Amino acid sequence: MLDRIGSLIHEADRVIVACAPERRAAWSLALKGVGVNVEILAPELDAIGAINTTRYYGISTTLIASGPLNAVERSIKRLFDLAIAIPAVLLLLPLLVAIAVAIKLDSPGKVLFVQPRIGKGNRMFPMFKFRSMRSGQLDHKASKLTTRDDARVTRVGRFIRKTSIDELPQLLNVLRGDMSIVGPRPHATGALAGDALYWEVSSRYWSRHAVKPGLTGLAQVQGFRGNTETHDDLLNRLQADLDYLDSWSVWRDMALVIQTFGVLTHRNAF
Repeated sequence: MLDRIGSLIHEADRVIVACAPERRAAWSLALKGVGVNVEILAPELDAIGAINTTRYYGISTTLIASGPLNAVERSIKRLFDLAIAIPAVLLLLPLLVAIAVAIKLDSPGKVLFVQPRIGKGNRMFPMFKFRSMRSGQLDHKASKLTTRDDARVTRVGRFIRKTSIDELPQLLNVLRGDMSIVGPRPHATGALAGDALYWEVSSRYWSRHAVKPGLTGLAQVQGFRGNTETHDDLLNRLQADLDYLDSWSVWRDMALVIQTFGVLTHRNAF
């Protein structure tokens, strides 16, 4: 039997075995010495998002999550964040003050809207935005989509949302260490794609939180902005976020910052 198996696969460079779970041990023994790469299909691992297999004190383990950046890369990314955020706050200070005054004159209430968002490691943090809605109609869980000509949005709010100026206070989040300049955009806990919460749409959703959320990101540069009215709206953004994690470099962060200036206004921003 072993001789026959060896004869069948001796010219192969990869063998994939599909068998019942109770037969896997037998096939593993039979194929140990064939001299080619042998893999056994285990569909049940898809349910937990398996990435790879490793060993812990001689015991096989299934890797289900990993940090995309090592310590040196995290330090480089933090220095990049500070190198942009500190000068940006100083240069934009007159604009920030002017917008704050305009918000106060336009409608009563606080200048900043503080909303809990999901950050790195699935930890919550307070994200800052300029308030663009009337004080009594703020949506802290983001469970209600903003529509064109939404009555909740103030006159100043329409302008700062259209131009993305409402996001500038997040530079303070970058200085605090809650966010990065570039990364997956942080979501509110009640955000919906159609009628489903984001993490109900895809089991891969939580993987995007392996790095700090960003002021801008690959998804935004690719045009995936605005409301998530369908599952595909979210899945497109999620795929872009995961692509960013898989191929991070400081040079790519620089490129994404430059590209962001071309998408500051967007047809889906209202």
